[in-house]
Amino acid sequence: MILALQARLADAVRAAARSAFGAELGEVGFQYPPRLELGDLALTAPFDLARTLRRKPRDIAERLAAELGRVAGVRRTEVAAGGYVNLFLDRAAFVRELYAAVRRPAPPERAPGHVIVEHTSINPNKSAHIGHLRNATLGDTFVRVLRHRAREVGVQNYIDDTGIQVADVVVGFLHMEKKGLADVERIEGKFDDYCWDLYARVGDFYAEDPSRRRLQAETLHAIEAGGNETARLAAYVAGRIVDCHLATMARLDIRYDLLARESDILRLHFWERAFELLKQAGALRLETEGKNAGCWVLSMEDSAGSSAVGAPAGATSDPPERDSLPRGRNLEEESPRGRGSSAGEARRIDEDKIIVRSNGTVTYTGKDIAYQLWKLGKLDRDFYYRRYRTDPDGHVLWTTTSERGEPGAPVFGHATAAYNVIDVGQSYPQRVVKAGVAALAGPEAAAASHHLAYEKVVLSPATARALGYAIADEAAVVKVSGRKGLGVKANDLVDALVAKARTEIDARDPERDVGARDRAARAIALGALRYFLLKYGRTKIITFDMEEALAFTGETGPYIQNGVVRARNIIAKLEAEGHRPDDLAAQGAERNLAAMLDGEEGDEAWSLLMLMARSDEVAEQAVKAEEVSLVAKHAFAVAQAFHAYYQKPRYSVLHAESEDRRAFRTMLVDAFRRHMDVLTSLLGIPIPDKM
Repeated sequence: MILALQARLADAVRAAARSAFGAELGEVGFQYPPRLELGDLALTAPFDLARTLRRKPRDIAERLAAELGRVAGVRRTEVAAGGYVNLFLDRAAFVRELYAAVRRPAPPERAPGHVIVEHTSINPNKSAHIGHLRNATLGDTFVRVLRHRAREVGVQNYIDDTGIQVADVVVGFLHMEKKGLADVERIEGKFDDYCWDLYARVGDFYAEDPSRRRLQAETLHAIEAGGNETARLAAYVAGRIVDCHLATMARLDIRYDLLARESDILRLHFWERAFELLKQAGALRLETEGKNAGCWVLSMEDSAGSSAVGAPAGATSDPPERDSLPRGRNLEEESPRGRGSSAGEARRIDEDKIIVRSNGTVTYTGKDIAYQLWKLGKLDRDFYYRRYRTDPDGHVLWTTTSERGEPGAPVFGHATAAYNVIDVGQSYPQRVVKAGVAALAGPEAAAASHHLAYEKVVLSPATARALGYAIADEAAVVKVSGRKGLGVKANDLVDALVAKARTEIDARDPERDVGARDRAARAIALGALRYFLLKYGRTKIITFDMEEALAFTGETGPYIQNGVVRARNIIAKLEAEGHRPDDLAAQGAERNLAAMLDGEEGDEAWSLLMLMARSDEVAEQAVKAEEVSLVAKHAFAVAQAFHAYYQKPRYSVLHAESEDRRAFRTMLVDAFRRHMDVLTSLLGIPIPDKM
């Protein structure tokens, strides 16, 4: 709503600048005054024009203010001391337009192009953990916001089914437990949890006898070659765990359009083609001496045209092979696609630039370059596709295949922009990928490659203890670490949150139906978890605390949910008393609206409505800044303004002093309820029937 008004005002400002000064203005910016008495919008164009015209901003502001005062929807203008033009809107006209838009929302004009967002991308070798939940929640919410802002989005989940992590689990089955494929197929229960424990034991297995590392290399080569028992076991393990991961993410209402499998990238020779093109472009060089002799290395300065992607100061010259990093790393530092995180980034800089090792195997970074080129339609190769499953609502999840595919698949590549949600520790490898894209497809394709970096999640001591871990009394936070045996599985965390919410509901409302209590507990737990993971900026380390996340007061998901439930209850009570809320609300948008929006109550209502009007602006800012915490913070601010308004008994809807007041307040409650349905949907926060 506010974006449309700003666009109209911006056109008027440009016309006024052209008429009064013969000047052309590009982008016209607006700010929001800190207090209502200073206006609703503040125009900053006089300062931009002052630099061009060499005139005082205030003189320019006075000319522009006179013109803007005649624009429909502007009640009056006022020139502030420094040269701002403060705009006071016609409140009644604005609210009528806003409420009409809330009741009958019209989507914005479809943006051109196709966007790909890749997120989750968990190694299919064990259960998902709390860090994966942050990745998936960030990615899913970014997708929701993009779609809300009329982008066409495809959601991809990269499955590293030929990686070293899967190989390690296969080593565990074959050489530790002496199990073949038929034996593994008979394993019952939570297969991802079974493999979680096995994967940890494989690290000890290697540590006991370093010569056993050859089993890892042999297994990896067998998996990549395919067509053998080892490869079939690996495919079964990866496939079954992918199903576990999909079930875990479905609990958070997260789903995908395509599962992109690394095995298909290899079998369809994506990398070989990218390798050939990179060599032809002169972007790769073959090292002939030194520790990297025999390796193909990306020439970073030549490819990216900037030293920004070079090794940071202090990078050592002798990094370990990433694929031989010991198991038992910090679980929150174990990233999607088997990639380590920030602790060893500087040590791995040279290895990250290596695209093909001296033994002929391609690094993760090399395969990522090929995948990114495909996403952007810059590789003359494509996958085959088959339907993986169809959801009850008809949504189809597709998967890549290297064999004959099925008809009817949508176009999955050829994106105008590709966003990769990968942890902050992979910032340098992602810059290497961008440099590889630049070398083959130019700077525009590189600019279309976006890395949505995020930091890790740690636990508060109280939450760690609640999850069953022995924690030192002096611990400030608990870093989740495989070495210490602290592995917070995603399902365990969700179960604990649901149980805690259910306990609170049981204590508050023991008479409620059992099924209703279960549904409410799940909704509250999900809202608490998603909001906690979203309210922080992506590059902030999160200290997760269950008590804080589930609180009904403060900046939490349940606080937002409670506001919506409260609004719905007001509407339900009106209906129970014989009123027709829809009719009342419609009348409220017409009856003496200017008077209703005046005075103390009018100012508070206006502030709430103005916040609601800014939601699309905030969503667009979140897209441009690649920061969904802006939407989360905004949803909380709207809920907070609603609570502040309706906690005052004198603003009662049910006991309003006049029918005009009842209609106006009903309109406000209805607008909030409808609008929050949109905002909570963007955040993936469900609303329970009752808190």
